[in-house]
Amino acid sequence: MEFPKELKYTKDHEWVRLEGKRAVVGITAFAQSELGDIVFIEVPPVGKKISIHSNMSVVESVKAVSDIYAPLTGTVVEINEQLTDQPELVNQDPYGEGWIAVLEWENNDEIAQLIDVEQYQALALGGK
Repeated sequence: MEFPKELKYTKDHEWVRLEGKRAVVGITAFAQSELGDIVFIEVPPVGKKISIHSNMSVVESVKAVSDIYAPLTGTVVEINEQLTDQPELVNQDPYGEGWIAVLEWENNDEIAQLIDVEQYQALALGGK
């Protein structure tokens, strides 16, 4: 299973790629494998203000419907419109073409709440 070292992670299985004041957000390979085949993704609207840990998006798979939580407080400045017609991109390429949204984040203190790859691997794999 893939765990890119350059990313930050949340305990709720979102990944974050920081690019200056922007944060590209998606769900991890572990999360998409647990969900199974993704059939629908509700992306947040551009311009929406989102608070950390609040519902940002919804992912529907053949197994379940899951909320995706905002890893940081910010404003949605871009969404992955490809997911409307190709939600399976999250299964095929969770860290690339399967990204969900880009936030312009606001609070430097929240960055410290994100975890690194080693911490996330320990959480996701639980010693496996």
